[in-house]
Amino acid sequence: MNQDQKLIVGSEEWCSFPTLGIPAVKARVDSGAKTSSLHAFNIHPFNRNGEKWISFEVHPIQRNRKTTVRCESPIVDRRFVKSSSGDREKRYVINSSVHIGGSSFDIELTLSNRDTMGYRMLLGREAMSGRMLVDPAASFSVGDLTPTQLSQMYGVATEPSSGLKIGVLASNPELYSNKRLMEAGANRGHEMVFLDIKQCYMKLDAETPEIHYRGGWILNDIDAVIPRIRPQLTFYGCALTRHFESIDVYSLNKASAISYSRDKLYSLQLLQGKGLDIPTTGFANSPMDTAELIDMVGGAPLIVKLLQGTQGRGVVLAETRKAGESVINAIKSLNANLLVQEFIKEAQGRDLRCFVIDGKVIASIERRAAPGEFRANLHQGGSAALVRITPEERKLAIKATKALGLQVAGVDIIRSAKGPLLLEVNSSPGLEGIEIATGKDIAGDMIASIERALNWQPAKS
Repeated sequence: MNQDQKLIVGSEEWCSFPTLGIPAVKARVDSGAKTSSLHAFNIHPFNRNGEKWISFEVHPIQRNRKTTVRCESPIVDRRFVKSSSGDREKRYVINSSVHIGGSSFDIELTLSNRDTMGYRMLLGREAMSGRMLVDPAASFSVGDLTPTQLSQMYGVATEPSSGLKIGVLASNPELYSNKRLMEAGANRGHEMVFLDIKQCYMKLDAETPEIHYRGGWILNDIDAVIPRIRPQLTFYGCALTRHFESIDVYSLNKASAISYSRDKLYSLQLLQGKGLDIPTTGFANSPMDTAELIDMVGGAPLIVKLLQGTQGRGVVLAETRKAGESVINAIKSLNANLLVQEFIKEAQGRDLRCFVIDGKVIASIERRAAPGEFRANLHQGGSAALVRITPEERKLAIKATKALGLQVAGVDIIRSAKGPLLLEVNSSPGLEGIEIATGKDIAGDMIASIERALNWQPAKS
């Protein structure tokens, strides 16, 4: 094909993949990229008649996660591909016929989740070589599509949403809580974006501060974020949340409040400073003080907690004084910080989880430890049941949330002979146990909290 016969394309063009059942997908035309890439998720290899095949799903329309096309194709290869950020990723490779501006030809496509990218497809130079010339100043040189045309192709409305753009700042998009938040926001008419904490990075600048996402997407157009930060990512996750706040992006929980809640010692000091009842707790630096620490909390049995533990991990019941001394001294020898806390025997392995949003307890469950276990955490095999809390317990949960400055919190309370005692305030409480036990749409209530904070109202029909 000579130069006069080559197709002249712009920096973005519409493509179709008839054999995959994709009538239209907007592609970023990038001669700097070697291979072409198609957005794909739920990728599953399988065998068909002795050949290796792959099934996957595609969100073909930008900023639309409701429209989904399921595809199947033979596997050509699986190879490492370097992304625009310089990372190497092992991707499946397929071969498909592509249709662009009246021309059809076969190209290789790597499959990669591009949900957070600006385009659901990247057209690389291998596909363009000998066929196209690129005019980078142009767009849709071979034809554009209207929202109405897209709607007819996919049978859905594709007009831009009038809702908010909300990011779920987390690590694992497959976790129940994160999936529910994405679903609840979309159901209420918002554009939901999953933001992997590790793929976000910051630009600090007095005039143009920014948050970027791997691949070059600038996140400053987001209206709100929901931080769901793993304990091991607390420092970086809070730094990101703080930076979002600095560019006037609303955060459902502020970075400062998340930091307070993650420091078990400091959070207990804040709670006791507000006059809220907590189990008697001891903290010391030297193993020389072990005996006095144990006496301070009433002797054995006693609870030993690592400051950085979560979901019941790093929590030990020492049934005898000797066992308590051994555990404390062993942990101290590793230069790890710990708390020693009185054991509330009458609780019988049960505690309360109160879910607080905007200063109200919207749901409560009683968590019960598995047989032979003293920790009531659901991640440790515990069970959950609907419970009616007392006015005193309700007031305690609300005051604890306010003491740490949180909008959303899971407050853990234990019933003792002295009355309700605060165990912990969680800034990223899980949704699965409490939604299943109560049947309530907690995720939807969290999205509603953002709507109230931003004074957002759905458009009237």
